[in-house]
Amino acid sequence: MNSLPYAYLIPIFLLALYFILRKKKPKIEPLTEVDKQILNDYVSYYQKLDKPNKLRFEQKVAEFFASVRIEGVELELTTLDELLIASSAVIPIFGFNDWQYKNLSSVLLYPDTFNKDFQFEGGERNIMGMVGSGYMNGQMILSRSALRHGFSKSAGKENTAIHEFVHLLDKSDGATDGVPENLMAHEYTLPWVKMMREEIERIEDNKSDINPYAITNEAEFFAVVSEYFFEKPDLFKDKHPELYLQLSRIFAQKPAK
Repeated sequence: MNSLPYAYLIPIFLLALYFILRKKKPKIEPLTEVDKQILNDYVSYYQKLDKPNKLRFEQKVAEFFASVRIEGVELELTTLDELLIASSAVIPIFGFNDWQYKNLSSVLLYPDTFNKDFQFEGGERNIMGMVGSGYMNGQMILSRSALRHGFSKSAGKENTAIHEFVHLLDKSDGATDGVPENLMAHEYTLPWVKMMREEIERIEDNKSDINPYAITNEAEFFAVVSEYFFEKPDLFKDKHPELYLQLSRIFAQKPAK
């Protein structure tokens, strides 16, 4: 029996290998009407969007659910929890058409604050959220109490979950240093670093309304001012017009009226 020439076998082998190794695209489930109502009730950012952008926001939330696993740790995960986590992820990247958190595989939701050993009972517990590193790389831990507070009317300029997702954006270029090089044109890098350091000095001198936690380092500064930018954009633009302009460039959106 004549065998096929090798020239024919090679493409057949490669085609078979492709079908074996290719990853199935995760199925994206559209949001339900109940999901959309929860977004409208709890996420002020979503409330302010026009209809086309609400649809785009919903699609991005659905895509996040398809690519990132959300797990509750000693708590019953609710639809509200899942939607608030996904909204926190979508808000900072809403200005980009196809951004995905390639450095995130799962979000762990704890009942309350936790310590550096990830314990949420007893002892000193003051961590509300963190992006994992080392053996925890690719994971984020959030406190449910902090997550929900961030979307409450009493949260003011703060939103812990947005803060942590901004850290992920910062980290996407390989360094969590407050300079998101993947998101900003090269010519804005040095002016941004200069702006951060000048504002940190103002915070240290009690001449700024930005949360003092921002003086911890440049990475925390970027995350803290991003919370302010998204939670109170009109006030932020009024108090910090230059920072607002720079963050508008970084996130490709202008949330102030």
